[in-house]
Amino acid sequence: MHPLSQQPIVIIGGFLSIPSFYKNMSRTLYDLSSQPVYICDINLIDWFWAFGKYGWLRILFKLKHTVETALERSYSRRVTLIGHSSGGVIARLFLSPDDFMGHKFNGLKYVSHLISLGSPHYGIRGTAMRNYVQKTYPDGYFQPDVEYISIAGSAVDGAKTNSLISRISYYCYKYICGNGDVKGDGLVPAQSALLKGSIHIILSSASHPFLFARDWYGTSSNVYKWWNEINSCLGN
Repeated sequence: MHPLSQQPIVIIGGFLSIPSFYKNMSRTLYDLSSQPVYICDINLIDWFWAFGKYGWLRILFKLKHTVETALERSYSRRVTLIGHSSGGVIARLFLSPDDFMGHKFNGLKYVSHLISLGSPHYGIRGTAMRNYVQKTYPDGYFQPDVEYISIAGSAVDGAKTNSLISRISYYCYKYICGNGDVKGDGLVPAQSALLKGSIHIILSSASHPFLFARDWYGTSSNVYKWWNEINSCLGN
């Protein structure tokens, strides 16, 4: 398995995100790894299409292009792929060598580590994409060819009686996992973000962006925490 600090990094953002949102995170990752960081050029229109398989295909092609660009400019044969939120779910689909809508992406050939940040891998309710991915390629399906690392935030307690943030989070958590009285990042329960078979990292300070994102997964302090903890777990 390639050390994280010896290969380029590719970031795929979350639902309704735009590449510029990840600029600070990419700079921090560059400082930590001294490796080039590429952000997949997925925009709001791409995500609006992502309710069906043709929309997923559109995103997969963009992800493939970004990975290929990263490798063309590097001596490495593999990349570290970081998927935030829904990006972490579709990244699991990208790994597949199987035919999807008449195309084969075979990302497992090019990805050594898949890091998901607050990705809703599990839930009693799920989007069509999440349900398809989990049914077809459950948990850490492509191990040991790919090392899976899942990072969950636990900054926000879900509760009906506390602050407005806790109350909103309660209903978000309940919708996803069936129980609102759990910890999570404000949107995704921690238990839903921890992929079975992966290295698990829980950040007590991390919240989900677009809701209560004073200290989300991509802030410099949190990136330092999860990057160093991953390297410690991998023995790098």
